[in-house]
Amino acid sequence: MRTRFAPSPTGFLHIGNLRTAFFAWLMARKTNGSFALRIEDTDRAREVTGAVESILRVLAWAGMKPDEGVMPDDAGNIVEKGSHGPYIQSKRFDLYRTYADQLLKDGHAYRCFCTPERLDEMRKKQEKLRQAPMYDRTCLELDPAEVEKRVAAGEKHVLRLKVPREETIAYEDKIYGPLSFKGHTVDDQVLLKSDGFPTYHLANVVDDHLMEIDLVIRGEEWLSSTPKHLILFKAFGWRPPQYAHVPLLLNPDRSKLSKRQGDVAAEDFIKKGYLPEALMNFLALLGWNPGTEQELFTITELIESFTLERIHKSGAVFDLKKLDWIQGQWMRKIPAQDFADRIRPLVTVKYPDAANDSKFLQKAALIQERITFFPEAPDMLGFFYTEPTATMELIANPKQKVTEADVPKILGILKTAVESIDEKKWTKDAIVTAIDAALASSGLKKGQLLWVLRASLTCRAYSPGAYEVAEILGREKALLRLKKIGI
Repeated sequence: MRTRFAPSPTGFLHIGNLRTAFFAWLMARKTNGSFALRIEDTDRAREVTGAVESILRVLAWAGMKPDEGVMPDDAGNIVEKGSHGPYIQSKRFDLYRTYADQLLKDGHAYRCFCTPERLDEMRKKQEKLRQAPMYDRTCLELDPAEVEKRVAAGEKHVLRLKVPREETIAYEDKIYGPLSFKGHTVDDQVLLKSDGFPTYHLANVVDDHLMEIDLVIRGEEWLSSTPKHLILFKAFGWRPPQYAHVPLLLNPDRSKLSKRQGDVAAEDFIKKGYLPEALMNFLALLGWNPGTEQELFTITELIESFTLERIHKSGAVFDLKKLDWIQGQWMRKIPAQDFADRIRPLVTVKYPDAANDSKFLQKAALIQERITFFPEAPDMLGFFYTEPTATMELIANPKQKVTEADVPKILGILKTAVESIDEKKWTKDAIVTAIDAALASSGLKKGQLLWVLRASLTCRAYSPGAYEVAEILGREKALLRLKKIGI
């Protein structure tokens, strides 16, 4: 199956568009087909410098290299590869004009000379009468001779689609099922603007046909445009592709996901440190249900499991808490050595001693179960490379059932337990045994001792386990920190 992703370079790639691209890429992979990247740059006024490069960076980061179309070469230059090019619409204007002329000749389009002022006045009247905003077809009734005269005089005009108002346009959407539109409800869409530039509606139909696209996956906001596209395919005598309109992404309050509510650009999530495995896993589950309880999917598993039939029609809530949970789960899946190698440079920037730390792998392993983003690592491991001092405010913790009155007694028990262990026999098991022995006659609970030990050694409210930290710190440093509190 041939699918495509056709973004406009009018800004950074929206996270919703990245999901759409991913669905198209998954269908191409699932069917051993081809995934094409086409750049729809007909709206030159809104084009943003660097937008194409940004789109390519995001797709490469996500592991979605196009099989054909616009892509970077080995040197990082933007090139076009494939037998259906050009893949940049601004290079295809002659094609669009040729097909527009064909529509005009066959009676499926007509010239419209209405000025912006006249169209604005028309819309205001329609609003006052509570009518749907549609072109009133004033220019459709013009005498052909008058049309030719005005064209010859160089009068500005656009080319409009002549919608068959008496027909019903029906098709089966791969997500929404059977849909139909009455012709009289479809506007006579502009196909060529007065400057000769094609609109999206003409260009994408011509391109999807010439590029032999089998399946078009796009956002549900394009549902109302689909009858216009189907009319064009019929006018040209072409077989249309299958269409699948995916639901919108929503904020938790079910409003449309927008900048006003938070980050929406895909690059924002990359900069925050999300793993590609986590973000793409999360995006796949937005609107798609695998039919099982499984929530974590590798790319291979997604290719095998993904189907359009299991995409919901209703909007999908973009739940950041769920995204962070999935991010954490994928962090845990990184091999221990790889994880250590990835965080060591970050930790070394703040703590140079980490560069040659022979115990770094052990230390990294302690935080891998707790970390969400790599940049958190320096703070989480900082207590290994500095000599912090715990405060009474931290140690006396009601949630841990430790009062200020308990602290001196608990510290005394812990010091005695640590001192009872021979330096050469300093292991996690030895620490556990010594503390268990001290606990037996203390009248205290194990959780109280372990909290004070952990807080004293790390000086953090949240940290790895007390036994593991003590083992890596060593007997001397552990004892020093317990005595340093001086309560």
